[in-house]
Amino acid sequence: MGDTVVNINQLVKRYRENVAVDHFSLEVKKGEILGLLGPNGSGKTTTISCLLSLLSYDKGEISIFGKPMSPTAYDIKNKIGIVMQNVAVVNTLTVEENISFFCGLYVRDRLLRKQYTEEAMEFCGLTDYRRQFPKKLSGGLLRRLNIACGIAHKPELIIFDEPTVAIDPQSRNAILEGIREMNRNGATIIYTSHYMEEVEELCSRIVIMDHGKNVAEGTAASLKASLRNRETICIELPVRDPETIRGLSEINHVYDVREDKDSILIRCDGGEHNLVHIINYLVEHNLPFGRVTTALPTLNDVFLEITGKELRD
Repeated sequence: MGDTVVNINQLVKRYRENVAVDHFSLEVKKGEILGLLGPNGSGKTTTISCLLSLLSYDKGEISIFGKPMSPTAYDIKNKIGIVMQNVAVVNTLTVEENISFFCGLYVRDRLLRKQYTEEAMEFCGLTDYRRQFPKKLSGGLLRRLNIACGIAHKPELIIFDEPTVAIDPQSRNAILEGIREMNRNGATIIYTSHYMEEVEELCSRIVIMDHGKNVAEGTAASLKASLRNRETICIELPVRDPETIRGLSEINHVYDVREDKDSILIRCDGGEHNLVHIINYLVEHNLPFGRVTTALPTLNDVFLEITGKELRD
């Protein structure tokens, strides 16, 4: 238990007849950046709210830093930082005043709070904006202020909920690098996002929720390796008769061949040099072809394979 920061065991949360979280279990180790993914309505937000004791729950156990979590566990809450999707700052306070205010919820010593406020402004690149009010900040700066308010008290566990929504690539890059730096400095991080490329780049382990359950977990590499589709090859092919399709389908490791406008899509379930084998077949059968592309599976492919492609509310 010494290296376990968060332990959720068989959590159940109901809203009347609706089961929002259904016997969900999760363990987060010290020093991890854990990606918590799931479509809308999967139970992520409810789980986080239960984790923070903002919601009561019907069954299960939650412990943080080896102690049971409860609404009055202030010794635990002082070690947690929260950066929610909706920016939560006070519009009548300046950047510096906002950070100092939120830091003061955890740090009573005035001199230490001032030090932490300065360090948070410097860390988030807000020093030059200390006297500006939130309404004067760009979207990226506002997101960075939101982060500074959540991490100024130097928490050991930080929960990020969609911290890069609707910002430019430069601000997104700055935020992600900041999260990596916090992790290098010892913080354990739970990160939720619908940007799969961010999660793949940032997180050491990923858990996918759906219908309130833990439906998959592992590294990005292991999750992608769990897919049958290991490579998709697209070839512009003028001649797409049934005999050609059948011949391509019989190549080793090819499990699906289908037409797509003026091209064919060939899916392979493993193997090496699949493209070479396919090109050799086309050349040997005197079949002219045009542009060729190949793509490996992404985390987005994993997510859609596991949770489905139907639209969610």
